[in-house]
Amino acid sequence: MKKILLFILFFLFNVSKAYCLIEVDITRGNLNPLPIAVSPLFSDSDTKQELKNENNISKLGEKISEVVENNLRRTGLFNPLEKNAFLQNPDVAHLKPRFEDWKLIKAQALITGQVKFVDEKLRVEFRLWDVLAAKELMAIAFTTVPENWRRVGHIISDKIYERLTGEKGYFDTRIIYVAEQGPKTQRIKKLAIMDQDSVNTKYLTLGNELVLTPRFNPTNQMVTYLSYFKNLPRVYLLDIETGIQEVVGDFPGMTFAPRFSPDGKKIIMSFAKDGNSDIYTMNLENRIVNRITNHPSIDTSPSYSPDGKFITFNSDRSGFQQIYVMKSDGSNVKRISFGKGLYGTPVWSPRGDLIAFTKLHKGKFYIGVMRTDGSGERLLTENYYQEAPSWSPNGRVLIFYRETKSNSEGKGFSAKLWSIDLTGYNERQVPTETDGSDPSWSSLLSN
Repeated sequence: MKKILLFILFFLFNVSKAYCLIEVDITRGNLNPLPIAVSPLFSDSDTKQELKNENNISKLGEKISEVVENNLRRTGLFNPLEKNAFLQNPDVAHLKPRFEDWKLIKAQALITGQVKFVDEKLRVEFRLWDVLAAKELMAIAFTTVPENWRRVGHIISDKIYERLTGEKGYFDTRIIYVAEQGPKTQRIKKLAIMDQDSVNTKYLTLGNELVLTPRFNPTNQMVTYLSYFKNLPRVYLLDIETGIQEVVGDFPGMTFAPRFSPDGKKIIMSFAKDGNSDIYTMNLENRIVNRITNHPSIDTSPSYSPDGKFITFNSDRSGFQQIYVMKSDGSNVKRISFGKGLYGTPVWSPRGDLIAFTKLHKGKFYIGVMRTDGSGERLLTENYYQEAPSWSPNGRVLIFYRETKSNSEGKGFSAKLWSIDLTGYNERQVPTETDGSDPSWSSLLSN
């Protein structure tokens, strides 16, 4: 992936981070999204012509601002205003907004900017304004190749989101998932990757072999996944940037749901042997395998805490499938789920404060979260069948997949990706070119 050059060229002004226009509360939805005006990034006639001649990119400023606007709208925290209501032209607004004009249309925040073509590079400048206080909050510029314009839009979105909410953004990220096609009994499954806004979909495998549970390395653009070669499970590593793929190991039993450790140096997985499933880790440098649990029950779906000191997993050692937490060496095992129903697929939040899970109760599947000691359980969404939650890198949004019957007679079948805010609001289907399952969210690409 092409790098953003001279990332964050300058800050013109930046007030204290303690000052935010949006107060984020994870226990409730933001029912009054912040009215924000996203003015198109303007460019002079010479720049427009040069961009069109050299790169066949016209109206680039409008396209970048559209990426920003769509990103902010999808969060549910912002209400981008209609551009036909704007009273000030983009070129003038970028230099000095007439705040009274923006107050008239009820805008509380304003984004302006401009696009230039300098030495065959794209220079994008943007400013964020507090309309009510009539002052500038932030001004940043980027220089990159013109083909990177969409990434610039995502990075701008991240900066605005962080400045207005006090939280890190999650827009300059990618999602890997299993793309599915065909009838339920004969599904063709490929690894697919796309930007978080469903653009730039690429298929990483051909569909000749069954693929399952792709998971991103938290430190780079490496993924691990499970595939079946001649009906035998194999754990693979795939470098998305180079396309280089390698087999981590062949396992004589069944292997499930490999994940990376927070430092990316190990993978953790469950491994079924002699009819029993326990949790193992593998050091990726020396390929040494360590057994973490040793119990006659089924232990599976392990996930590290972000500091690497603890592991959450699900087990039926209590008689029913529940969620447990233990130290990373397998000691001090504690059950943390005590609600009605069966619990599975626990995933530790990047913030470290919550664990997401799937719950089955009275024939319905729920996606929920609880604190790491099991308290404060909250069910965010319910459906006929849904599972495999994955956190956005800022711990604010969960992506998961949901299976549905295609008609009232129960005939037909589809699997789609969905996202939901940590509050339980803003539930949205995530568009994909095919059916999709087993999503995993990358870390920020611009880190």
